[in-house]
Amino acid sequence: MPNGSLSLPARLYLLAWDITRPEATGAAQPHHLVRAGALVELAQRGLLTDDDGIATPVDLDASAGDAVLDGLLELVRESRPHGWRTWVTLRARVTLEAVREQLTADGYLRAEKHRVLGIFPTVEYVLDRESAVEALREETRQVLQGALPVGEVSERDAAVAALAGTVHLRTLAPGTDRASGCGQRLDAPAALTDRAGAATDALGKVVREVRAALAAAQASEPAPAGG
Repeated sequence: MPNGSLSLPARLYLLAWDITRPEATGAAQPHHLVRAGALVELAQRGLLTDDDGIATPVDLDASAGDAVLDGLLELVRESRPHGWRTWVTLRARVTLEAVREQLTADGYLRAEKHRVLGIFPTVEYVLDRESAVEALREETRQVLQGALPVGEVSERDAAVAALAGTVHLRTLAPGTDRASGCGQRLDAPAALTDRAGAATDALGKVVREVRAALAAAQASEPAPAGG
């Protein structure tokens, strides 16, 4: 997949970006999607594990070497114990903001400062690498539409596709099909969910818990404008 060095939350944020509109509007609540990706990646890396339903750091000194992931890992360490479903939504905008900063530093986004009513400072983000996002989007479409057997999809790519499919990202549907989704797996990515958590039974449980929480959070929010 292009941009393979990007973390799962970074990929998901870029996938949710509708290039026809400002900001990441392909999902009703992109911060939940981004947080879900960060949780799954930390679990896939073995830095977070499941302890009777609780998201638990494996090592108090371990690091992912990624500012977004390490920020969430530190937040989990410093907070009282919570289940995976709680962490999908709890202070999720912290992770979203960290992803924006990271992608800006890496040249995917450009931060533009403005003043509302000429007084209040605000920052708007502009997509600077549209071609890279389109390539990432097409690769994810191929996974969702079944162009590759599930067994040949990497666990990381399966996680991206399963989570994106869970929230039915309209940005993944080509052209006029955006309103209806893109492919069978977008509506029922069970096989991709299994592939994302294939390493161990515990990881499979984590991926399913996170996906269920993401679906519930999405269902409780209104659809994005124009979606």
